[in-house]
Amino acid sequence: MIINERTFKDAYNDYFEIICRFLNYYTRDYQVIEEVVQDVFVCLWEDYEGKEIQYIKTFLYNSARNRMLNYLRDEDNHAVLLEKWARIELEKNESVDCVDRELFYQLLQAAVESLPEKCREIFILSREEQLSYKEIAQVKEISVKTVENQMGIALKKIREYIASHSDEAMTLVLLSLLNK
Repeated sequence: MIINERTFKDAYNDYFEIICRFLNYYTRDYQVIEEVVQDVFVCLWEDYEGKEIQYIKTFLYNSARNRMLNYLRDEDNHAVLLEKWARIELEKNESVDCVDRELFYQLLQAAVESLPEKCREIFILSREEQLSYKEIAQVKEISVKTVENQMGIALKKIREYIASHSDEAMTLVLLSLLNK
């Protein structure tokens, strides 16, 4: 199919919501999903207008998946999105079968409490207070690079703590939820 205004509008109308639902597997953040899908359609229009795409549906799914994975790989977004995903999953009834929610929160809280004071404060500002690295740097009067380093240390120490304080199956699940 040659991409022209009509085929573009048809593809947009036919697949926008379907692709959004597909990306819901990767994140529950609908703003991110819509942004990624819009980027896919912008790319389709800008890069493929007048060109032929034989399987438009496959193109859209592959492009959306790849753009979402790229987004999730972005260092600034990855840890936050994984934590959001973990909270959503842990709040679902079926997740109780996989991971005991209370045990997870106790283990995570203990891991956070075991962090050095500076590291713990920065981690809490980032994860619980939802401050950006730049905002944390301003509040603590330190450089953004120091915040990044302290967050790296915090996540590493939390992973190590969880690995040493839970059985293998629980460790794999929890580390995948906290993995950077």
